[in-house]
This record gives sequence, structure tokens and C-alpha cells, in this order.
Amino acid sequence: MIDMRRALAIDVSADAVFAYLADFTTTEGWDPGTVRTVRLSGDGGLGTRYLNTSRFAGRTSDLIYEVVALKPGNSLQLRGENASLIAVDTITVTPHPSGRSLITYRIQFAFQGWLRWLEPLLRLPVTRLLDEGVSGLRRELARI
Repeated sequence: MIDMRRALAIDVSADAVFAYLADFTTTEGWDPGTVRTVRLSGDGGLGTRYLNTSRFAGRTSDLIYEVVALKPGNSLQLRGENASLIAVDTITVTPHPSGRSLITYRIQFAFQGWLRWLEPLLRLPVTRLLDEGVSGLRRELARI
């Protein structure tokens, strides 16, 4: 399993940051791998399901994500799955006394099938995807 995290601080209130990130359809704006995200069911709370079409390592695939953990205003965890990947994204937003927000973004990728044998080679593209995602988050959240 590939397990990575990044943190970023931004001059936007924690409430505004969490409200933005709790709507997983916003991945279209900040996640470089996302082609499209559509909410299939739910209101953004536990059990909400999303269809995410992503491009990674030259392949386009669909993942069904579900909100599996939620602490309103603080953290959100989604689990996505298809035949070749189980992905868990955990986003935590912590307010800072200065008015800034600290965002911790953790991804866990467990490749399935024949891709699991390529996991060591996929570590670099996953790192790049995560770093570009954090850059996209910084860019989009600065617009709030």
C-alpha cells in the first residue's frame, strides 16, 4: 500500500475550507487526476456516494467513492474502489489562532490485480499526483 500525506497552511477560515472540501465534486478544480466527479447519492454526509472519473498513469478509470467518516468542520474520509484500486482520502482541517487553517491531506492507495506488482514503480507518479493536488488545493482555496 502507498500511504502519503501532505500539509498546507492557508489564510482562509477553517469553516470555509471545510465547507469547500466536504463537497467532493470540487476535486474537478484542484485534483489534477480528476476528469469529473458527480454526486450519486446523499447530501455530503456519511454514506454519500460519488462517481469519480480519474486519469492516472495514462489510464482513465471510474471509482465509486463513499464518505466513510465525517467530523463536521474537522475531518472527512472517503473510500474509493474499482477493480484495480482501493483509495482512501482523508482530509483534516485544523483552525490556527492566527486565522489560518492547516489542512492535512492523506492518501492511501492499495493497487489490486496485476497493478499490485507495479506498486513500487507507481510510487513516483502517486507522489507527483499528491504534490500537484496540494498545489491545486492552495490555488483554489486562495480564491475563497
